[in-house]
Amino acid sequence: MIGIGIDIGSVATKGVIIDGALQRRAIIATGWSPRDAGQAVIGQLLDLSGVDRYEVEQIFVTGYGRVAFEEADKTITEIKCHARGIAELYPQVRTIIDIGGQDSKVIRVGDNGQVVDFAMNDKCAAGTGRFLQVMATALGLDVSELGDAEDPAQMLSISSMCTVFAESEIIGLLARGNPKGGIIAGLHQSVGKRVAAMARRMGVKEEVAFTGGVAINRGVQRALQEELGCAVIVSDACQYTGALGAALLACKS
Repeated sequence: MIGIGIDIGSVATKGVIIDGALQRRAIIATGWSPRDAGQAVIGQLLDLSGVDRYEVEQIFVTGYGRVAFEEADKTITEIKCHARGIAELYPQVRTIIDIGGQDSKVIRVGDNGQVVDFAMNDKCAAGTGRFLQVMATALGLDVSELGDAEDPAQMLSISSMCTVFAESEIIGLLARGNPKGGIIAGLHQSVGKRVAAMARRMGVKEEVAFTGGVAINRGVQRALQEELGCAVIVSDACQYTGALGAALLACKS
């Protein structure tokens, strides 16, 4: 069976196609139209795999923009898709931390990837990719540069997790001549503390996997491990975990 999973996030749209043992993946910026982004990713996946559109039996969609994508055969929550994707990649994992552009989630999973419990921060940008993106702009950097630009040895405490107040705080720290690397390390630590606190309220069970676009940031990886007191698994396909889960579910429906 040939199935496609699409994860339409607020920042990026990811896709995975599964055709037997063959898997291909694609990613583009979501832009202003989740519908167009979803269609564009499907087109890329078909080109990469050499599959015709009529051969695809199911398309499942998840993510922030899933309600806007009418071509899907089914929409599925990000919680279920990330749980299924991680179960495929790391069946031993029992806690998933997913930080995306708009929200952060902690998911407890059992055997075979079933969801046991979850917690979600979707009311505030703090601890999300959007928070880091705004802070990167204030620092004159691209968000992709933050992980390599931090200097934990000069870490400065960032007292506010409100996006507006934190931006003002950073501008003030820069004006007083504080090093960018130390400010960035403090930002990462603030994100790690906030998300780790949410995880601890649920009860962290090892092993722990970190998914979503922010998982690429090595500074946030470091901060999470320090705050949780345990190792955190980050897959090379961390951005595609939700799309992979959706594709796997599409193939088994």
